[in-house]
Amino acid sequence: MIGVPALPRAPPPGAPTRVDAMSCVRYWYTPEFWVCGGQWREYLALLEDFINVFMAAGIKLVFYFDGVVEDKKREEWIKRRWNNTKEIARLFQFIKTHRKQPGREMFVLPSALPTFTRYALKSLGQETVCTLQEADFEVAAYGLQHNCIGILGQDSDYLIYNTCPYFSIENLRLDRLVTVMYSREELCHALGISLTHLPLFACLLGNDVVPESLLEGFWHKCLVSSPHKNTSYNRRTKILLAVANYISKIPCSCSSLKRLEDMLPLRSDKTLLYRGLKSYLLPGQQSPWIPPNVTDFQVLPLQQQSAICQDKEIFQLAKEQHIQSENYSVFNILSNGVIECSNSLEDDYDTEIPGQSLIYRPARQHIYSVLLEPGKGGAYPLVKEWVVYFGNPLKQPELIQPVQPSVPGGTPNLKTLWLAKGPDVEKQRYSTFLACFHLQDEMEELQALEAPVAGFCCLLTYLMMQVSSLSLEDLNAFVALILCLKGKSAAQLAGLQLAEVDSRAVHLGAVLVRGLTTLLMANSACGFPFKMDDLMPWAVFDGKLFQEKYQQSHRGCSVEELLEGNVGDPVVDWDTQTGGDFTFLLGKEYMSTGGKLR
Repeated sequence: MIGVPALPRAPPPGAPTRVDAMSCVRYWYTPEFWVCGGQWREYLALLEDFINVFMAAGIKLVFYFDGVVEDKKREEWIKRRWNNTKEIARLFQFIKTHRKQPGREMFVLPSALPTFTRYALKSLGQETVCTLQEADFEVAAYGLQHNCIGILGQDSDYLIYNTCPYFSIENLRLDRLVTVMYSREELCHALGISLTHLPLFACLLGNDVVPESLLEGFWHKCLVSSPHKNTSYNRRTKILLAVANYISKIPCSCSSLKRLEDMLPLRSDKTLLYRGLKSYLLPGQQSPWIPPNVTDFQVLPLQQQSAICQDKEIFQLAKEQHIQSENYSVFNILSNGVIECSNSLEDDYDTEIPGQSLIYRPARQHIYSVLLEPGKGGAYPLVKEWVVYFGNPLKQPELIQPVQPSVPGGTPNLKTLWLAKGPDVEKQRYSTFLACFHLQDEMEELQALEAPVAGFCCLLTYLMMQVSSLSLEDLNAFVALILCLKGKSAAQLAGLQLAEVDSRAVHLGAVLVRGLTTLLMANSACGFPFKMDDLMPWAVFDGKLFQEKYQQSHRGCSVEELLEGNVGDPVVDWDTQTGGDFTFLLGKEYMSTGGKLR
Protein backbone atom coordinates (compact mmCIF):
# COMPACT_ATOMS: atom_id res chain seq x y z
CA MET A 1 0.00 0.00 0.00
CA ILE A 2 1.05 3.61 -0.54
CA GLY A 3 1.49 5.52 2.69
CA VAL A 4 2.62 8.82 4.16
CA PRO A 5 3.73 9.20 7.78
CA ALA A 6 1.80 10.82 10.54
CA LEU A 7 -0.90 11.25 13.04
CA PRO A 8 -1.92 14.92 13.27
CA ARG A 9 0.48 16.74 15.56
CA ALA A 10 -2.03 19.26 16.87
CA PRO A 11 -5.55 17.82 16.78
CA PRO A 12 -8.48 19.91 18.04
CA PRO A 13 -9.12 19.40 21.79
CA GLY A 14 -11.04 16.17 22.36
CA ALA A 15 -10.86 15.31 18.67
CA PRO A 16 -12.15 11.77 18.11
CA THR A 17 -10.36 8.90 16.41
CA ARG A 18 -12.35 5.77 15.63
CA VAL A 19 -10.47 2.56 16.42
CA ASP A 20 -11.31 -0.70 14.64
CA ALA A 21 -10.47 -2.71 17.72
CA MET A 22 -10.94 -6.12 16.10
CA SER A 23 -8.05 -5.43 13.73
CA CYS A 24 -5.89 -4.04 16.55
CA VAL A 25 -5.96 -6.76 19.21
CA ARG A 26 -3.05 -8.78 17.81
CA TYR A 27 -0.91 -5.61 17.87
CA TRP A 28 -2.00 -4.69 21.38
CA TYR A 29 -1.24 -8.12 22.81
CA THR A 30 2.53 -7.92 23.34
CA PRO A 31 3.16 -9.90 26.57
CA GLU A 32 5.91 -12.44 25.98
CA PHE A 33 3.64 -15.41 26.73
CA TRP A 34 0.45 -16.06 24.78
CA VAL A 35 -0.09 -19.86 24.59
CA CYS A 36 -0.88 -20.46 28.26
CA GLY A 37 -4.32 -18.84 28.24
CA GLY A 38 -3.45 -15.16 28.39
CA GLN A 39 -1.36 -12.83 30.57
CA TRP A 40 -4.39 -10.75 31.38
CA ARG A 41 -3.05 -8.34 34.00
CA GLU A 42 -0.05 -7.55 31.80
CA TYR A 43 -2.40 -6.99 28.87
CA LEU A 44 -4.65 -4.68 30.90
CA ALA A 45 -1.63 -2.57 31.92
CA LEU A 46 -0.49 -2.33 28.28
CA LEU A 47 -3.93 -1.17 27.16
CA GLU A 48 -3.90 1.49 29.86
CA ASP A 49 -0.49 2.74 28.66
CA PHE A 50 -1.81 2.85 25.07
CA ILE A 51 -4.81 4.95 26.10
CA ASN A 52 -2.75 7.34 28.22
CA VAL A 53 -0.47 8.25 25.31
CA PHE A 54 -3.42 9.37 23.21
CA MET A 55 -5.08 11.15 26.12
CA ALA A 56 -1.88 13.12 26.74
CA ALA A 57 -2.00 14.25 23.09
CA GLY A 58 -5.62 15.34 23.44
CA ILE A 59 -6.96 12.58 21.18
CA LYS A 60 -10.19 10.86 22.20
CA LEU A 61 -10.40 7.22 21.13
CA VAL A 62 -13.68 5.39 20.51
CA PHE A 63 -13.29 1.62 20.13
CA TYR A 64 -15.52 -0.44 17.84
CA PHE A 65 -16.05 -4.20 18.06
CA ASP A 66 -17.95 -6.51 15.71
CA GLY A 67 -21.28 -7.31 17.32
CA VAL A 68 -22.56 -9.64 14.62
CA VAL A 69 -21.43 -11.88 11.77
CA GLU A 70 -23.64 -10.96 8.83
CA ASP A 71 -24.98 -13.71 6.57
CA LYS A 72 -23.08 -12.35 3.57
CA LYS A 73 -19.80 -12.90 5.45
CA ARG A 74 -20.60 -16.31 6.90
CA GLU A 75 -18.64 -18.15 4.20
CA GLU A 76 -15.55 -16.06 4.93
CA TRP A 77 -16.02 -16.57 8.70
CA ILE A 78 -16.07 -20.37 8.18
CA LYS A 79 -13.00 -20.22 5.95
CA ARG A 80 -11.08 -18.34 8.65
CA ARG A 81 -12.16 -20.81 11.31
CA TRP A 82 -10.75 -23.70 9.27
CA ASN A 83 -7.48 -21.82 8.78
CA ASN A 84 -7.32 -21.13 12.53
CA THR A 85 -7.92 -24.83 13.24
CA LYS A 86 -4.89 -25.77 11.12
CA GLU A 87 -2.74 -23.11 12.82
CA ILE A 88 -3.72 -24.37 16.27
CA ALA A 89 -3.00 -27.99 15.32
CA ARG A 90 0.52 -26.99 14.22
CA LEU A 91 0.94 -25.03 17.45
CA PHE A 92 0.09 -28.02 19.66
CA GLN A 93 2.40 -30.25 17.66
CA PHE A 94 5.23 -27.79 18.33
CA ILE A 95 4.46 -27.60 22.06
CA LYS A 96 4.34 -31.40 22.41
CA THR A 97 7.64 -31.76 20.54
CA HIS A 98 9.59 -28.94 22.18
CA ARG A 99 7.69 -28.33 25.45
CA LYS A 100 7.95 -24.58 24.97
CA GLN A 101 6.11 -21.74 23.34
CA PRO A 102 7.04 -21.15 19.67
CA GLY A 103 8.17 -17.84 18.24
CA ARG A 104 5.86 -14.98 17.31
CA GLU A 105 5.65 -16.29 13.74
CA MET A 106 3.22 -18.94 15.04
CA PHE A 107 1.27 -16.45 17.19
CA VAL A 108 -2.38 -17.29 17.80
CA LEU A 109 -4.65 -14.95 19.77
CA PRO A 110 -5.35 -16.16 23.32
CA SER A 111 -8.86 -17.58 23.50
CA ALA A 112 -11.61 -14.92 23.71
CA LEU A 113 -9.09 -12.06 23.52
CA PRO A 114 -11.36 -9.74 21.43
CA THR A 115 -14.30 -10.35 23.79
CA PHE A 116 -12.36 -9.51 26.93
CA THR A 117 -10.55 -6.59 25.26
CA ARG A 118 -13.95 -4.92 24.85
CA TYR A 119 -14.59 -5.12 28.60
CA ALA A 120 -11.00 -4.22 29.46
CA LEU A 121 -11.27 -0.94 27.57
CA LYS A 122 -14.62 -0.23 29.16
CA SER A 123 -13.17 -0.88 32.62
CA LEU A 124 -10.46 1.66 31.77
CA GLY A 125 -13.10 4.33 31.17
CA GLN A 126 -13.10 4.19 27.37
CA GLU A 127 -16.10 4.50 25.09
CA THR A 128 -16.60 1.13 23.44
CA VAL A 129 -19.20 0.34 20.81
CA CYS A 130 -20.43 -3.16 19.97
CA THR A 131 -21.90 -2.86 16.50
CA LEU A 132 -25.22 -3.94 15.00
CA GLN A 133 -23.51 -4.54 11.65
CA GLU A 134 -19.97 -5.39 10.61
CA ALA A 135 -17.72 -2.98 12.49
CA ASP A 136 -15.84 -1.72 9.42
CA PHE A 137 -19.06 -0.30 7.91
CA GLU A 138 -20.13 1.46 11.11
CA VAL A 139 -16.62 2.83 11.72
CA ALA A 140 -16.32 4.17 8.16
CA ALA A 141 -19.83 5.67 8.26
CA TYR A 142 -19.24 7.42 11.57
CA GLY A 143 -15.87 8.73 10.44
CA LEU A 144 -17.45 10.24 7.34
CA GLN A 145 -20.42 11.81 9.12
CA HIS A 146 -18.59 13.27 12.13
CA ASN A 147 -15.38 14.61 10.60
CA CYS A 148 -13.11 12.39 12.68
CA ILE A 149 -9.33 12.74 12.69
CA GLY A 150 -9.23 9.29 11.18
CA ILE A 151 -9.62 5.57 11.64
CA LEU A 152 -6.94 3.53 13.38
CA GLY A 153 -6.85 -0.11 12.36
CA GLN A 154 -5.43 -2.66 9.93
CA ASP A 155 -8.10 -3.47 7.35
CA SER A 156 -7.74 -2.68 3.66
CA ASP A 157 -11.49 -2.00 3.43
CA TYR A 158 -10.81 1.44 4.93
CA LEU A 159 -8.89 2.28 1.77
CA ILE A 160 -11.91 1.36 -0.33
CA TYR A 161 -14.57 3.22 1.67
CA ASN A 162 -14.69 6.91 0.78
CA THR A 163 -14.34 8.10 4.37
CA CYS A 164 -11.93 9.92 6.69
CA PRO A 165 -8.16 9.14 6.70
CA TYR A 166 -7.00 5.64 7.59
CA PHE A 167 -4.04 5.15 9.96
CA SER A 168 -2.09 1.93 10.43
CA ILE A 169 -1.94 0.25 13.87
CA GLU A 170 0.75 -2.10 12.53
CA ASN A 171 3.12 0.80 11.85
CA LEU A 172 2.26 2.84 14.93
CA ARG A 173 5.23 4.11 16.97
CA LEU A 174 3.54 4.79 20.26
CA ASP A 175 6.56 6.54 21.78
CA ARG A 176 6.42 9.22 19.05
CA LEU A 177 2.72 8.88 18.14
CA VAL A 178 3.65 8.47 14.48
CA THR A 179 2.31 5.95 12.01
CA VAL A 180 1.49 5.53 8.32
CA MET A 181 -1.55 7.17 6.79
CA TYR A 182 -2.73 5.19 3.78
CA SER A 183 -3.69 7.43 0.89
CA ARG A 184 -6.52 6.46 -1.49
CA GLU A 185 -5.37 9.10 -3.96
CA GLU A 186 -1.77 7.83 -4.02
CA LEU A 187 -2.96 4.24 -4.35
CA CYS A 188 -5.17 5.11 -7.32
CA HIS A 189 -2.36 7.09 -8.93
CA ALA A 190 0.02 4.14 -8.58
CA LEU A 191 -2.58 1.75 -10.06
CA GLY A 192 -3.68 4.09 -12.85
CA ILE A 193 -7.36 4.07 -11.80
CA SER A 194 -9.81 6.63 -10.39
CA LEU A 195 -11.26 6.75 -6.88
CA THR A 196 -14.57 5.64 -8.37
CA HIS A 197 -12.90 2.42 -9.57
CA LEU A 198 -11.67 1.42 -6.08
CA PRO A 199 -14.78 -0.50 -4.92
CA LEU A 200 -14.88 -2.43 -8.23
CA PHE A 201 -11.14 -3.11 -7.91
CA ALA A 202 -11.68 -4.57 -4.41
CA CYS A 203 -14.56 -6.78 -5.58
CA LEU A 204 -12.63 -8.13 -8.55
CA LEU A 205 -9.73 -9.13 -6.30
CA GLY A 206 -12.11 -10.99 -3.99
CA ASN A 207 -13.61 -9.82 -0.73
CA ASP A 208 -16.12 -10.98 1.89
CA VAL A 209 -18.94 -10.85 -0.68
CA VAL A 210 -17.24 -11.98 -3.91
CA PRO A 211 -15.19 -15.18 -3.34
CA GLU A 212 -11.71 -15.37 -4.85
CA SER A 213 -12.51 -18.87 -6.11
CA LEU A 214 -14.88 -17.41 -8.71
CA LEU A 215 -12.32 -14.97 -10.10
CA GLU A 216 -9.44 -17.18 -11.27
CA GLY A 217 -10.65 -17.18 -14.89
CA PHE A 218 -11.09 -13.42 -14.88
CA TRP A 219 -7.60 -12.91 -13.42
CA HIS A 220 -6.14 -15.10 -16.16
CA LYS A 221 -7.83 -12.97 -18.81
CA CYS A 222 -6.46 -9.80 -17.21
CA LEU A 223 -2.94 -11.25 -16.97
CA VAL A 224 -2.88 -12.18 -20.66
CA SER A 225 -3.38 -8.56 -21.70
CA SER A 226 -1.39 -6.95 -18.83
CA PRO A 227 1.70 -4.87 -19.63
CA HIS A 228 3.18 -6.22 -16.36
CA LYS A 229 2.88 -9.94 -17.22
CA ASN A 230 6.61 -10.41 -17.89
CA THR A 231 7.89 -8.48 -14.86
CA SER A 232 9.61 -10.03 -11.84
CA TYR A 233 6.70 -9.27 -9.50
CA ASN A 234 5.13 -12.15 -7.59
CA ARG A 235 1.84 -13.57 -8.86
CA ARG A 236 -0.38 -11.64 -6.44
CA THR A 237 1.20 -8.32 -7.40
CA LYS A 238 0.84 -9.18 -11.09
CA ILE A 239 -2.86 -9.90 -10.53
CA LEU A 240 -3.33 -6.58 -8.70
CA LEU A 241 -1.71 -4.62 -11.53
CA ALA A 242 -3.47 -6.63 -14.25
CA VAL A 243 -6.93 -6.13 -12.73
CA ALA A 244 -6.24 -2.40 -12.27
CA ASN A 245 -5.10 -2.13 -15.88
CA TYR A 246 -8.24 -3.94 -17.10
CA ILE A 247 -10.78 -1.88 -15.17
CA SER A 248 -9.02 1.44 -15.93
CA LYS A 249 -10.42 1.08 -19.44
CA ILE A 250 -13.98 0.43 -18.26
CA PRO A 251 -16.39 3.40 -18.11
CA CYS A 252 -17.93 3.89 -14.66
CA SER A 253 -21.55 3.05 -15.45
CA CYS A 254 -24.35 0.62 -14.64
CA SER A 255 -24.12 -0.92 -18.10
CA SER A 256 -20.41 -1.64 -17.60
CA LEU A 257 -21.22 -3.47 -14.39
CA LYS A 258 -23.90 -5.50 -16.16
CA ARG A 259 -21.41 -6.62 -18.83
CA LEU A 260 -18.92 -7.64 -16.15
CA GLU A 261 -21.58 -9.65 -14.31
CA ASP A 262 -22.46 -11.49 -17.53
CA MET A 263 -18.79 -12.25 -18.17
CA LEU A 264 -17.89 -13.56 -14.70
CA PRO A 265 -18.78 -17.11 -13.55
CA LEU A 266 -20.88 -15.94 -10.59
CA ARG A 267 -22.70 -19.27 -10.30
CA SER A 268 -26.45 -18.76 -9.95
CA ASP A 269 -26.07 -15.43 -8.16
CA LYS A 270 -25.53 -12.70 -10.73
CA THR A 271 -25.94 -10.02 -8.04
CA LEU A 272 -22.67 -10.81 -6.22
CA LEU A 273 -20.74 -7.99 -7.88
CA TYR A 274 -23.58 -5.53 -7.36
CA ARG A 275 -23.86 -6.48 -3.69
CA GLY A 276 -20.10 -6.24 -3.28
CA LEU A 277 -20.06 -2.70 -4.67
CA LYS A 278 -23.09 -1.70 -2.63
CA SER A 279 -21.37 -2.87 0.57
CA TYR A 280 -18.86 -0.02 0.17
CA LEU A 281 -21.53 2.70 -0.10
CA LEU A 282 -21.82 4.75 3.08
CA PRO A 283 -24.97 6.69 4.08
CA GLY A 284 -25.64 9.55 1.67
CA GLN A 285 -23.22 8.30 -0.98
CA GLN A 286 -24.01 7.28 -4.56
CA SER A 287 -22.11 5.24 -7.11
CA PRO A 288 -22.10 5.43 -10.91
CA TRP A 289 -22.01 1.61 -10.93
CA ILE A 290 -25.42 1.41 -9.27
CA PRO A 291 -28.70 3.04 -10.45
CA PRO A 292 -29.61 6.09 -8.31
CA ASN A 293 -32.95 4.62 -7.25
CA VAL A 294 -31.24 1.74 -5.41
CA THR A 295 -28.36 3.56 -3.71
CA ASP A 296 -29.88 3.23 -0.28
CA PHE A 297 -27.18 2.36 2.22
CA GLN A 298 -27.15 -0.89 4.13
CA VAL A 299 -30.26 -1.43 6.21
CA LEU A 300 -29.67 -2.55 9.78
CA PRO A 301 -30.24 -6.29 9.74
CA LEU A 302 -31.50 -6.61 13.32
CA GLN A 303 -34.98 -5.12 13.49
CA GLN A 304 -37.62 -5.40 16.19
CA GLN A 305 -40.37 -6.59 13.86
CA SER A 306 -38.36 -9.66 12.80
CA ALA A 307 -36.83 -10.36 16.22
CA ILE A 308 -37.53 -13.44 18.30
CA CYS A 309 -38.20 -11.20 21.31
CA GLN A 310 -41.40 -9.23 20.76
CA ASP A 311 -41.32 -7.33 24.06
CA LYS A 312 -40.29 -3.84 22.94
CA GLU A 313 -39.03 -2.72 26.34
CA ILE A 314 -36.84 -5.78 26.85
CA PHE A 315 -35.60 -5.70 23.24
CA GLN A 316 -34.67 -2.02 23.45
CA LEU A 317 -32.83 -2.48 26.74
CA ALA A 318 -30.89 -5.46 25.36
CA LYS A 319 -30.01 -3.45 22.25
CA GLU A 320 -28.76 -0.46 24.24
CA GLN A 321 -26.68 -2.67 26.52
CA HIS A 322 -25.28 -4.47 23.46
CA ILE A 323 -24.18 -1.24 21.76
CA GLN A 324 -22.62 0.07 24.98
CA SER A 325 -20.76 -3.22 25.59
CA GLU A 326 -22.63 -3.84 28.82
CA ASN A 327 -24.04 -7.31 28.10
CA TYR A 328 -22.72 -10.36 26.28
CA SER A 329 -24.47 -12.27 23.47
CA VAL A 330 -28.02 -11.84 24.78
CA PHE A 331 -29.06 -9.30 22.14
CA ASN A 332 -27.99 -11.63 19.34
CA ILE A 333 -30.12 -14.39 20.88
CA LEU A 334 -33.15 -12.14 21.41
CA SER A 335 -32.93 -10.58 17.95
CA ASN A 336 -32.21 -13.45 15.59
CA GLY A 337 -31.50 -16.49 17.75
CA VAL A 338 -27.89 -16.91 16.60
CA ILE A 339 -24.60 -17.13 18.49
CA GLU A 340 -21.03 -17.72 17.33
CA CYS A 341 -17.92 -18.98 19.07
CA SER A 342 -14.60 -18.90 17.27
CA ASN A 343 -11.55 -21.14 17.75
CA SER A 344 -9.92 -21.75 21.11
CA LEU A 345 -6.45 -23.10 21.88
CA GLU A 346 -7.69 -26.68 22.16
CA ASP A 347 -5.81 -29.85 21.30
CA ASP A 348 -8.09 -31.78 18.94
CA TYR A 349 -6.05 -34.94 19.55
CA ASP A 350 -6.72 -34.90 23.30
CA THR A 351 -9.95 -36.89 23.17
CA GLU A 352 -10.28 -37.02 26.97
CA ILE A 353 -11.28 -33.35 27.11
CA PRO A 354 -14.43 -32.52 25.07
CA GLY A 355 -14.51 -29.36 22.98
CA GLN A 356 -15.22 -26.34 25.17
CA SER A 357 -18.26 -25.52 23.04
CA LEU A 358 -19.73 -28.91 24.00
CA ILE A 359 -18.71 -28.62 27.66
CA TYR A 360 -20.64 -25.39 28.07
CA ARG A 361 -23.61 -26.25 25.84
CA PRO A 362 -25.81 -27.52 28.73
CA ALA A 363 -25.28 -24.18 30.52
CA ARG A 364 -26.06 -22.27 27.31
CA GLN A 365 -29.27 -24.26 26.87
CA HIS A 366 -30.41 -23.10 30.31
CA ILE A 367 -29.43 -19.51 29.45
CA TYR A 368 -31.50 -19.71 26.24
CA SER A 369 -34.46 -20.85 28.30
CA VAL A 370 -34.08 -17.84 30.62
CA LEU A 371 -34.00 -15.47 27.62
CA LEU A 372 -36.65 -16.95 25.34
CA GLU A 373 -40.34 -17.50 25.89
CA PRO A 374 -42.01 -20.73 24.79
CA GLY A 375 -44.59 -20.45 22.02
CA LYS A 376 -47.86 -22.23 21.58
CA GLY A 377 -47.70 -25.75 22.93
CA GLY A 378 -44.80 -24.84 25.21
CA ALA A 379 -42.08 -25.25 22.54
CA TYR A 380 -39.12 -22.88 22.69
CA PRO A 381 -37.63 -21.36 19.53
CA LEU A 382 -34.40 -23.14 18.58
CA VAL A 383 -31.11 -21.28 18.78
CA LYS A 384 -28.66 -21.48 15.86
CA GLU A 385 -25.14 -22.15 17.11
CA TRP A 386 -22.08 -21.57 14.93
CA VAL A 387 -19.46 -22.98 17.30
CA VAL A 388 -16.06 -24.48 16.58
CA TYR A 389 -15.13 -27.91 17.94
CA PHE A 390 -13.46 -31.03 16.59
CA GLY A 391 -15.85 -32.91 14.33
CA ASN A 392 -18.14 -29.97 13.53
CA PRO A 393 -18.00 -29.38 9.74
CA LEU A 394 -19.53 -25.88 10.06
CA LYS A 395 -21.64 -26.45 6.95
CA GLN A 396 -24.74 -25.19 8.75
CA PRO A 397 -25.65 -24.00 12.24
CA GLU A 398 -26.59 -26.54 14.88
CA LEU A 399 -30.17 -26.08 16.09
CA ILE A 400 -30.13 -26.15 19.89
CA GLN A 401 -33.15 -26.67 22.12
CA PRO A 402 -33.43 -24.40 25.21
CA VAL A 403 -33.75 -26.35 28.46
CA GLN A 404 -35.35 -24.96 31.62
CA PRO A 405 -33.00 -24.74 34.60
CA SER A 406 -34.09 -25.99 38.03
CA VAL A 407 -34.77 -22.63 39.66
CA PRO A 408 -36.44 -22.83 43.08
CA GLY A 409 -39.94 -21.42 42.57
CA GLY A 410 -39.61 -21.46 38.77
CA THR A 411 -37.66 -19.33 36.30
CA PRO A 412 -38.53 -15.60 36.59
CA ASN A 413 -39.33 -13.74 33.36
CA LEU A 414 -37.00 -11.09 31.93
CA LYS A 415 -39.11 -8.18 33.17
CA THR A 416 -38.56 -9.43 36.71
CA LEU A 417 -34.86 -10.23 36.26
CA TRP A 418 -34.00 -7.06 34.36
CA LEU A 419 -36.39 -4.38 35.61
CA ALA A 420 -37.69 -5.23 39.09
CA LYS A 421 -35.96 -4.04 42.27
CA GLY A 422 -35.58 -5.25 45.82
CA PRO A 423 -33.75 -7.92 47.85
CA ASP A 424 -36.09 -10.71 46.75
CA VAL A 425 -35.35 -9.97 43.10
CA GLU A 426 -31.61 -9.89 43.80
CA LYS A 427 -31.94 -13.35 45.32
CA GLN A 428 -33.88 -14.54 42.23
CA ARG A 429 -31.17 -13.22 39.93
CA TYR A 430 -28.45 -15.05 41.86
CA SER A 431 -30.36 -18.32 42.13
CA THR A 432 -31.29 -18.27 38.42
CA PHE A 433 -27.63 -17.68 37.52
CA LEU A 434 -26.54 -20.61 39.69
CA ALA A 435 -29.24 -22.86 38.24
CA CYS A 436 -27.75 -22.38 34.77
CA PHE A 437 -24.69 -24.23 36.11
CA HIS A 438 -26.62 -26.77 38.25
CA LEU A 439 -25.52 -25.04 41.45
CA GLN A 440 -28.84 -23.72 42.78
CA ASP A 441 -28.34 -25.60 46.05
CA GLU A 442 -24.97 -23.96 46.78
CA MET A 443 -26.18 -20.37 47.07
CA GLU A 444 -25.37 -19.81 50.75
CA GLU A 445 -21.76 -21.05 50.45
CA LEU A 446 -21.09 -19.06 47.29
CA GLN A 447 -22.49 -15.79 48.63
CA ALA A 448 -20.03 -16.04 51.53
CA LEU A 449 -17.11 -15.72 49.09
CA GLU A 450 -15.69 -12.65 47.36
CA ALA A 451 -17.52 -12.16 44.07
CA PRO A 452 -14.62 -13.02 41.70
CA VAL A 453 -13.84 -16.16 43.72
CA ALA A 454 -17.52 -17.14 43.79
CA GLY A 455 -17.73 -16.83 40.00
CA PHE A 456 -14.55 -18.87 39.60
CA CYS A 457 -15.91 -21.54 41.96
CA CYS A 458 -19.14 -21.75 39.93
CA LEU A 459 -17.15 -22.34 36.80
CA LEU A 460 -14.74 -24.83 38.36
CA THR A 461 -17.50 -26.91 39.94
CA TYR A 462 -19.38 -26.99 36.66
CA LEU A 463 -16.22 -28.16 34.87
CA MET A 464 -15.65 -30.94 37.39
CA MET A 465 -19.21 -32.16 36.81
CA GLN A 466 -19.02 -32.00 33.02
CA VAL A 467 -15.50 -33.32 32.28
CA SER A 468 -14.95 -36.80 33.69
CA SER A 469 -11.23 -36.85 32.85
CA LEU A 470 -10.32 -34.01 35.20
CA SER A 471 -8.17 -35.22 38.08
CA LEU A 472 -7.61 -34.14 41.65
CA GLU A 473 -4.26 -32.70 40.50
CA ASP A 474 -6.11 -30.54 37.92
CA LEU A 475 -8.51 -29.36 40.62
CA ASN A 476 -5.65 -28.53 42.99
CA ALA A 477 -3.92 -26.51 40.24
CA PHE A 478 -7.04 -24.44 39.56
CA VAL A 479 -7.63 -23.73 43.26
CA ALA A 480 -3.98 -22.80 43.78
CA LEU A 481 -4.27 -20.44 40.81
CA ILE A 482 -7.17 -18.42 42.24
CA LEU A 483 -5.61 -18.27 45.70
CA CYS A 484 -2.11 -17.30 44.60
CA LEU A 485 -3.23 -14.78 41.97
CA LYS A 486 -4.62 -12.44 44.64
CA GLY A 487 -2.24 -9.59 45.32
CA LYS A 488 0.10 -10.32 42.39
CA SER A 489 0.82 -7.31 40.19
CA ALA A 490 1.19 -7.34 36.42
CA ALA A 491 4.94 -6.82 36.85
CA GLN A 492 5.25 -9.79 39.23
CA LEU A 493 3.35 -12.03 36.85
CA ALA A 494 5.43 -10.82 33.89
CA GLY A 495 8.58 -11.82 35.80
CA LEU A 496 7.38 -15.38 36.38
CA GLN A 497 9.63 -17.85 34.53
CA LEU A 498 8.54 -21.21 33.10
CA ALA A 499 11.07 -23.98 32.48
CA GLU A 500 8.67 -25.67 30.07
CA VAL A 501 5.10 -25.54 28.72
CA ASP A 502 2.67 -28.45 29.13
CA SER A 503 0.24 -28.88 26.22
CA ARG A 504 -2.59 -30.25 28.37
CA ALA A 505 -2.36 -27.22 30.66
CA VAL A 506 -2.56 -24.98 27.60
CA HIS A 507 -5.76 -26.79 26.62
CA LEU A 508 -7.28 -26.57 30.12
CA GLY A 509 -6.41 -22.87 30.36
CA ALA A 510 -8.31 -22.19 27.15
CA VAL A 511 -11.30 -24.20 28.38
CA LEU A 512 -11.42 -22.19 31.61
CA VAL A 513 -11.12 -18.82 29.87
CA ARG A 514 -13.92 -19.73 27.45
CA GLY A 515 -15.97 -20.70 30.47
CA LEU A 516 -15.68 -17.13 31.71
CA THR A 517 -17.56 -15.96 28.58
CA THR A 518 -20.34 -18.40 29.52
CA LEU A 519 -20.46 -16.76 32.95
CA LEU A 520 -20.78 -13.38 31.22
CA MET A 521 -23.68 -14.63 29.11
CA ALA A 522 -25.50 -16.06 32.13
CA ASN A 523 -24.84 -12.90 34.13
CA SER A 524 -26.28 -10.75 31.32
CA ALA A 525 -29.34 -12.98 30.95
CA CYS A 526 -30.09 -13.06 34.70
CA GLY A 527 -29.97 -9.29 35.28
CA PHE A 528 -26.38 -8.98 36.51
CA PRO A 529 -26.23 -10.71 39.90
CA PHE A 530 -22.45 -10.16 39.55
CA LYS A 531 -20.63 -7.07 38.39
CA MET A 532 -19.21 -7.91 34.98
CA ASP A 533 -15.74 -6.81 36.18
CA ASP A 534 -15.79 -9.61 38.77
CA LEU A 535 -16.00 -12.25 36.03
CA MET A 536 -13.07 -11.01 33.94
CA PRO A 537 -9.91 -13.10 33.43
CA TRP A 538 -7.59 -10.51 34.98
CA ALA A 539 -9.53 -11.03 38.23
CA VAL A 540 -9.17 -14.83 38.31
CA PHE A 541 -6.67 -16.16 35.75
CA ASP A 542 -3.10 -15.89 34.56
CA GLY A 543 -1.73 -18.30 31.97
CA LYS A 544 1.83 -18.60 33.25
CA LEU A 545 0.72 -18.92 36.86
CA PHE A 546 -1.69 -21.70 35.93
CA GLN A 547 1.08 -23.51 34.03
CA GLU A 548 3.29 -23.29 37.11
CA LYS A 549 0.57 -24.58 39.46
CA TYR A 550 -0.45 -27.34 37.05
CA GLN A 551 3.10 -28.63 36.75
CA GLN A 552 3.70 -28.38 40.51
CA SER A 553 0.48 -30.25 41.26
CA HIS A 554 1.14 -33.04 38.76
CA ARG A 555 4.66 -33.67 40.01
CA GLY A 556 3.35 -34.01 43.58
CA CYS A 557 4.87 -30.97 45.28
CA SER A 558 3.82 -30.04 48.81
CA VAL A 559 0.64 -28.11 49.45
CA GLU A 560 2.64 -25.36 51.16
CA GLU A 561 4.63 -24.83 47.97
CA LEU A 562 1.54 -25.07 45.77
CA LEU A 563 -0.51 -22.58 47.80
CA GLU A 564 2.33 -20.16 48.63
CA GLY A 565 1.10 -19.83 52.23
CA ASN A 566 -2.61 -19.40 51.41
CA VAL A 567 -3.69 -22.51 53.33
CA GLY A 568 -6.12 -20.63 55.59
CA ASP A 569 -8.33 -19.30 52.78
CA PRO A 570 -12.07 -20.16 53.11
CA VAL A 571 -12.13 -21.58 49.60
CA VAL A 572 -9.89 -24.40 50.79
CA ASP A 573 -10.97 -27.24 53.04
CA TRP A 574 -7.58 -28.22 54.44
CA ASP A 575 -7.46 -31.79 55.66
CA THR A 576 -4.23 -32.81 57.33
CA GLN A 577 -5.51 -36.37 57.73
CA THR A 578 -5.42 -37.01 53.97
CA GLY A 579 -1.70 -36.39 53.59
CA GLY A 580 -2.06 -32.81 52.39
CA ASP A 581 -4.78 -32.94 49.78
CA PHE A 582 -7.20 -30.04 49.72
CA THR A 583 -10.61 -29.80 48.15
CA PHE A 584 -12.67 -27.09 46.59
CA LEU A 585 -15.48 -26.07 48.97
CA LEU A 586 -18.27 -26.70 46.46
CA GLY A 587 -16.72 -29.90 45.18
CA LYS A 588 -16.81 -31.78 48.48
CA GLU A 589 -20.14 -33.44 47.82
CA TYR A 590 -18.91 -34.75 44.45
CA MET A 591 -15.60 -35.98 45.79
CA SER A 592 -17.10 -37.62 48.87
CA THR A 593 -19.09 -39.93 46.61
CA GLY A 594 -16.19 -40.65 44.31
CA GLY A 595 -17.68 -38.11 41.89
CA LYS A 596 -15.86 -37.85 38.65
CA LEU A 597 -12.40 -37.42 40.11
CA ARG A 598 -9.97 -40.25 39.79
